[in-house]
Amino acid sequence: MIAIQLTIDPLLHRIVAAQPYPLLFATISGAHLYGFPSPDSDFDLRGAHILPLDAVVGLEVRDETIQDSRISEGLEMDIVSHDIRKFFKLLLKKNGYVLEQLYSPLIVQPTPEHAELRDIAHGCVTKHHSHHYFGFAETQWNLFDKERPRRVKPLLYVYRVLLTGIHLMRTGLIEANLVTLNEEFRLPYLNDLIARKLTGPEKSKLEDANIPFHESEYQRLRAQLQSAHEASPLPELPNEPTRAALNHLLIRRRTKGLS
Repeated sequence: MIAIQLTIDPLLHRIVAAQPYPLLFATISGAHLYGFPSPDSDFDLRGAHILPLDAVVGLEVRDETIQDSRISEGLEMDIVSHDIRKFFKLLLKKNGYVLEQLYSPLIVQPTPEHAELRDIAHGCVTKHHSHHYFGFAETQWNLFDKERPRRVKPLLYVYRVLLTGIHLMRTGLIEANLVTLNEEFRLPYLNDLIARKLTGPEKSKLEDANIPFHESEYQRLRAQLQSAHEASPLPELPNEPTRAALNHLLIRRRTKGLS
């Protein structure tokens, strides 16, 4: 199986340092996190920022989410961050995106509170996070099935999402890297698909795809995710100590430096 080692480009550190509000953390998501970036893949920077107290106590709250897409020094990047209150509330919902951003090992900016949040957020994981992965997989499968010509990227997303969801239901842990996941699931056809994505352009074509085979695998893995959901020891909802810990971290970080 192909393994990808990513060195964080210094430019990403500079981009993060230039964000308008202090960051609790910044990580890399997208194809680089998933283990199959092609040569022209952009960088998906994700994080949580801290709005000042006077920006959140009025009638209107601005900049709860900050989005920016740019090309800088030849690097194409997409930047999205949420204010910590919004990010914490998303953690308390069945939102796999924020979990993957939080637990991404590709860390551009860590803080002590980032490590603290990673510890707390284990209590946010519930068996109903499976619904996120069912929905994401269905969206990507429909994209793959309808496009002409078909591309490797959405098909890899289908497999990545389903394997991440099954692994999460079984272990309570986020693993978003398809290469690492396949060390557990050992699906032999993934090697070729990943190799195509790594060496080809972003919109690499898959004209020779065995569609009936991949549809069968899609349905088989959906059934596995359903079975993993039903058998999962994960709780139905985050518990009160987890909510209290998030609330305490939010207040402490929001008021940091105030007398």
